[in-house]
Amino acid sequence: MILHSSTSSILHFFRISSPQSLYPPAKLLLLRNLSHLNRSFSPSSSSSSSSPVLILRAFSRFNHSNAAVSSDAENTFFADDAVSWTSLGLSDRLSRSLSNAGLHKPSLVQAESIPAIFSGKDVVVAAETGSGKTHSYLVPLIDKLCDSSAAVTDDSGGGGGGGGLSGLPRSVVASLVLCPNVLLCEQVVKMASGLRDDNGEPLLKVATVCGSQGWPANPPDMIVATPAALLNNIAPKQQRRLSFLRGVKYVVFDEADMLLCGGFQNQVIRLIHMLRFDEKQLSLTKNGSVADVPIELGSGSLEAGSEDEEGVSNEDEDFEENFVVEEMKEEIRAESSERKGWRRVRKIYERSKQYIFVAATLPVNGKKTAGALLKYMFPDANWVSGNYLHCHNPRLEQRWVEVTVDTQVDALIEAVNQGVRAEAIDSTTSATRTMVFANTVEAVEAVIRILETVGIKCYRYHKDCSLEERARTLVDFRENGGVFVCTDAAARGVDIPNISHVIQADFATSAVDFLHRIGRTARAGQYGLVTSLYTESNRDLVNSIRQAEKMGQPVESAFSRKRSFRNKLKKKRGSSNNRRDTSNVEIAMA
Repeated sequence: MILHSSTSSILHFFRISSPQSLYPPAKLLLLRNLSHLNRSFSPSSSSSSSSPVLILRAFSRFNHSNAAVSSDAENTFFADDAVSWTSLGLSDRLSRSLSNAGLHKPSLVQAESIPAIFSGKDVVVAAETGSGKTHSYLVPLIDKLCDSSAAVTDDSGGGGGGGGLSGLPRSVVASLVLCPNVLLCEQVVKMASGLRDDNGEPLLKVATVCGSQGWPANPPDMIVATPAALLNNIAPKQQRRLSFLRGVKYVVFDEADMLLCGGFQNQVIRLIHMLRFDEKQLSLTKNGSVADVPIELGSGSLEAGSEDEEGVSNEDEDFEENFVVEEMKEEIRAESSERKGWRRVRKIYERSKQYIFVAATLPVNGKKTAGALLKYMFPDANWVSGNYLHCHNPRLEQRWVEVTVDTQVDALIEAVNQGVRAEAIDSTTSATRTMVFANTVEAVEAVIRILETVGIKCYRYHKDCSLEERARTLVDFRENGGVFVCTDAAARGVDIPNISHVIQADFATSAVDFLHRIGRTARAGQYGLVTSLYTESNRDLVNSIRQAEKMGQPVESAFSRKRSFRNKLKKKRGSSNNRRDTSNVEIAMA
């Protein structure tokens, strides 16, 4: 939406707005709520939007149902016809369960990920949104856990390869999935529980540990948890912690880029150290000794004092130290001979756990990115990358509409109405689902009032809504369709099928947010449309994205992951100004 850098420009708009304008209250409300969000930049280029008729014609061809996916979509989403669930090594029982759930053939990402996870090595799955990543790790783990023909002992190892629940004590939780929020945890549980045997019973017993849900009374086969909830439930109880750490064989980090950055980082790194220390303890118990050899930093393992059970019980104190990548890099450069703790040595030990990291945005450039951290901590992991990671999805049509003070509200309403008209043209389509993104809670409320002014009913989804309200809203939107106005809280992990249209009422403030927003549509082999409303202040940003798309480059090549768009532009402009000043000096000296 249109955003101004000064109060005077907003007041000027208020003064010149005519009371007879089509939607004056909505415009005033929108500007009151959004005026503080961004600052203007000088224009560098212009862009024009297509006519409504052309937009409508283009949009109608993206409104496909699940039963009508074109061959082009299959070529960019599904694996070759020769690849089936059974050919990937899955049991007949699980293959039938997948078919009964409507998953008749694997996607390209699933066809690559499943063999990699079956190998037993650590795996990083970095693939675009809507590529089937959740099932890419759930399916092989369920197959491993349900394989009754493979008996393993309580101390089975080998990097998590092989085995099933038959050899594990029923008091053991064999698999852990970490997610950044409660709704994503519940979604993973729903997808795992949706795979059932011939009798209609879930193949696995899955439980969540998050929010108000505490530790399950009867240990399930798989726990899905948020990092804080998991640590709160295992840290204070020594016996539970020891049993859990020893029993878990497979650890998944869903939305790994979020879990390894920001507020989650210390908790997740601490948990990784706890798990790795248990691997060392188990290896020591089995082999009687562990060899110490000099290393270059980067193993990510931990030497936690004494190598006995008492040492494990005091683990919380050992891992309280914050994990700061910058400090580690400085220590590497210093090459200090007095390195202490886990940084001093790498211990060669027998692996007994498998780590799987899954993300839709995982850039490796820069010192503090999640991808760089994974390469540092898990240098031997297998990487599975999607064909369109960080890049333009060929099933996605993007439309760019530059707006001004006078046209912003009309452009938003016109974009939302496109879905309604397309549904009227094609009566065979299911309920149309449109997502409208704004940058703040206030902006979401402003957009909703604008749309309701013209009779468009909306769902709202943001942090000020309770978890119960958000869950109910998602259910209603999935079942009935309509217009879903939200912040970036709905940009990650929330899987709503058949989103036909995504609208950016506020332009995204980072490359990661942009990729996750547009990834809500054109999922699972379907087509989708994205309409981005941008202003004069966003022209440089839009031009950079469109240039990256045109050149077939990843979006991260245009924008730094950690900086906002605007900081990147400031840096770029600063370099240009310095070059210009240098040229002027040279001319003057000549």
